[in-house]
Amino acid sequence: MSLYLATKSNNKAEVARKTGLSKSRLSQLSSNETTKLRADELFLIALAIDIDPCELLKEVFKGLKLPKE
Repeated sequence: MSLYLATKSNNKAEVARKTGLSKSRLSQLSSNETTKLRADELFLIALAIDIDPCELLKEVFKGLKLPKE
C-alpha cells in the first residue's frame, strides 16, 4: 500500500485530512504488512487520491489467492 500511496499522492497529511484517518493510521497501513485494512478505509483513501476503489483493492490484495483444492 505504501508504494501505491507514494505514487498517487506525495502527501499523507493531505490524505489524512481528506479521509478523516489519522496520519499515524495511514503510516501504520503503509508500513506494517500485518495491519488490517478496513473496507471503509480503502474506499476513503481511493477517493482521496482520485482512483477507482476497485483498482486500489486489486493492488493491495494482488497476492491473495484461493487455496488449491
